[in-house]
Amino acid sequence: MNKPLNQKCVVIIAGETSGDVHGANLVRAMKKRDGSIFFCGIGGEALRNEGVKLLADAAELSVVGVTEVFSKIPKVLQKMSSIKNLLRGLKPDLIILIDFPDFNLHVAAFAKKLGIPVLYYISPQVWAWRSGRIRKIKKTVDKMAVILPFEEAYYAAYNVPATFVGHPLLDDYVPLPEGGKDKSEAFSPVVGLLPGSRVTEIEKNLPVMLAAASVLRTRFENIQFIVSQAPSIDREWMEKFIAPYRASCRIELMSGVVKVYEKSLIVVAASGTVTLETAIYGVPMVIVYRISPVSYLLGRILVRVDHIGLVNLIAGERIVPELIQKDATPAKIARTVADMINNPEGLKEMKNRLLAVRKMLGNAGAAERTAQMALAMLEPEDAQSPARS
Repeated sequence: MNKPLNQKCVVIIAGETSGDVHGANLVRAMKKRDGSIFFCGIGGEALRNEGVKLLADAAELSVVGVTEVFSKIPKVLQKMSSIKNLLRGLKPDLIILIDFPDFNLHVAAFAKKLGIPVLYYISPQVWAWRSGRIRKIKKTVDKMAVILPFEEAYYAAYNVPATFVGHPLLDDYVPLPEGGKDKSEAFSPVVGLLPGSRVTEIEKNLPVMLAAASVLRTRFENIQFIVSQAPSIDREWMEKFIAPYRASCRIELMSGVVKVYEKSLIVVAASGTVTLETAIYGVPMVIVYRISPVSYLLGRILVRVDHIGLVNLIAGERIVPELIQKDATPAKIARTVADMINNPEGLKEMKNRLLAVRKMLGNAGAAERTAQMALAMLEPEDAQSPARS
């Protein structure tokens, strides 16, 4: 891949579906200000649609859990070598790294050796586990654009330049239409099932969610279920999980998580970014988290936070139920959801607390503020000035 003559060149790397979407919004915001920039890197459909020339598809690299990563090691090493060769040959003016720390922090270190400025958008969760990474970030990353309200102060304590830009999920937030369904109707409730956006997540979470749906069907005759399908996941593959339950449960497979929010009284969500998106839309939820036993045991040793769910972490208290590993059984999920359905006042209270979390996330415009930071880094050093939210 050759660097176009007389063009600024930016390499961008997003290894997750959510990072791909946020990266695409960032590229779009940068192009509004300077349409001449050449973008290339690693990402998915969203970045490709924004005109980013992709060296690899993010889906080839994305995994969940410590043990699950082993199957991907050959592919990861191959793409790491490709990215290093790209950086050597292209000598980009800036590299933007989006989350995906196991891969991106290695890239940051290599870019630093080549003198390429590094902007890290969406911080690794160093405040939760592997806090030693912050030393590597301090050495290899020029600026952090962070998206959780407590992260700016966290990095400041370690003298790492960080700016809170707001959460990018707010950039795409559109209030749900009022009316259309009665969410307080306990006799014909709709429950959304959000099993994740990666194959390994879905394999761990969807079967137990569907089994819980089957249990709930015995308690609520008219209950309905909507399974969310991520854009990166094959529909026919997901249908294989759902097919055995269609005879006993009313289940719809739906692409587009916001559509699920519009229809659902409650959602059962795999732990991850989607739980924060659910909070932004004010939909009561149950968080489920299942990974391999070895990954879970290692996590118990390494993780230093009281909650798995981002919404609970930001709130500083458990405002939505978390069913983790051995507690994420069909019976316990069904019991938790049933108790919520039968407690309309409790659902209203949870919704209000979720909306309070949304206010803590700042205002829309994360992509615009991060674009300002990125474009400043493309200018001569004496012209740079950090963006503030």
